[in-house]
Amino acid sequence: MRLLIPKILLAFLILAAPLVFISCELKASSKENAIVNAESLKNNPETAEPNPLSPEFKEYWYAGEAEITSYKLEQARYGELREGHAVLIFVTEPFLADKQVKADRSNSENIPVLKFNSTKKYFTGIYPYSIMSSSFYPVQDNQHAIKISSSIQEWCGHVYAQLNNREDFEYEAHSYFEGEADQEFKMEKNILENELWNKLRINPNGLPQGELEVIPSLEYIRLTHKEIKTYKASATLTVKDGISSYTLIYPELERTLTINFSTAFPYTIESWSDEFKNGFGANAKTLKSKATKIKTITTPYWRQNSNADIVLRESLGL
Repeated sequence: MRLLIPKILLAFLILAAPLVFISCELKASSKENAIVNAESLKNNPETAEPNPLSPEFKEYWYAGEAEITSYKLEQARYGELREGHAVLIFVTEPFLADKQVKADRSNSENIPVLKFNSTKKYFTGIYPYSIMSSSFYPVQDNQHAIKISSSIQEWCGHVYAQLNNREDFEYEAHSYFEGEADQEFKMEKNILENELWNKLRINPNGLPQGELEVIPSLEYIRLTHKEIKTYKASATLTVKDGISSYTLIYPELERTLTINFSTAFPYTIESWSDEFKNGFGANAKTLKSKATKIKTITTPYWRQNSNADIVLRESLGL
């Protein structure tokens, strides 16, 4: 009888183990599962040596919460500036390298990523725009983003684009525009504008500078109907009064993107601007979209989904 209880307990633990990692809350708060399998990365010739995570990084990003920041948005669309709101969400989670989706449970092949979700909402006259982009970037900062995606919804229709990092970059897009419709092809790997927002939060001193070749953000490509490809760009990183500014200039696109963030850890994004020619034909003009921070909070938002939690939006000024 004394041996029966331990056996039952052991059986229970074996059966229950896979369930430990199903909840978003538990995955986000587990430091042990945040450490990437270094050997699996070394076996991949596309990756460099993993960079070690600092104690402050682990304490901030593996506390079981996400960082959510709201912004006042001025967005250029159809040759005019529109008022709206943007929200940036950063959170760590385990990612499956083969399926390139969020992992449901612990696995030695999981890659810990810093997930970046960006949302924008604004109105163009009578109808609304809703934009969301996602980027999944390894916290070890030793390879390109594993996956990026972007979707845009408005009353005319919606479009979706996704880029997966495998042997090549694999791009797939769907649009209601005839000239874009359904696309699927491979691309040579290069710097992704989308991933730079993640890298900035992990290792801003490692941001690429000088003359570069960059694939612009999926959002920009879709909104301007530009060809998705590598464009020449110049990048600079400057510091003034505790604020760092990372600027990308695309000469061919006549576009300048600047991201302003705190120089000290955790490198919070304070504001950004995106200047380029906006509109079509005679209405086209150079406009600058801007976003200015309202409030940053850290919270396990995935558990705050009841009607009673709606008041939490007020703390973000939304």
